[in-house]
Amino acid sequence: MLAGLAALAGACGPKEAVAPRPAAAAPPREAARVAHSGARREDLRLIPAEAYLRTYLRLFGGLTLAEAERRARGNDGAALFDAWQDYLAALGLPDYRLDLPRATQTNALMLAAFERLGIALCDRALEHDLKAKERVPIERRFIFAFDLPGQELDEAAFAPRFDVLHRTFLSYPARLAPPDREEKFFALYAGTVTRHRAKGAARSRFSPAEAGWAAVCYGLVRHPEFHLY
Repeated sequence: MLAGLAALAGACGPKEAVAPRPAAAAPPREAARVAHSGARREDLRLIPAEAYLRTYLRLFGGLTLAEAERRARGNDGAALFDAWQDYLAALGLPDYRLDLPRATQTNALMLAAFERLGIALCDRALEHDLKAKERVPIERRFIFAFDLPGQELDEAAFAPRFDVLHRTFLSYPARLAPPDREEKFFALYAGTVTRHRAKGAARSRFSPAEAGWAAVCYGLVRHPEFHLY
């Protein structure tokens, strides 16, 4: 009992103060230095043919393969677009009927198919967006979601319209592209317009300005960034 009272008295007494001791300073450590390498970690790869086809059909207005073929052929028959069966193997898809494996590298036939399909897309989109009898609202246009000015187009007026196409095909603003890209595409546009206005130029279904924008579209739809990742 006496032991219990002594313990109780000790518990109720003032707490003993313990003076803090300074912590030992940690030894200095040299900050880690990692050398930055600008070398590419992995080579660029060709996007799968299925991804290319999905993008192509979306740019054509979300059509099916059969609908896109009819629209691409238009009234010109096979002059601008043949048939999908002529392009699918060239794009890299396997053809098990002929024992053709999937193509994993580009070749001349594949590049020719990309070019033919790109021209068909740009020409038909331009006809739909800019040459329709009744003006197509901007939000319903496939590619050319802008209007052409009535006067001569300078580089300042070219820039926002080019940005629309750049975002459509390459998915990021033109201002983030290499600094000379816009300048080069404006030179392409201006050169095409000049050639179409020249005396003795071949007849075209497009006006000089329309032909200039078609050429810009050709350049973007065949750009390496559209086909590689």
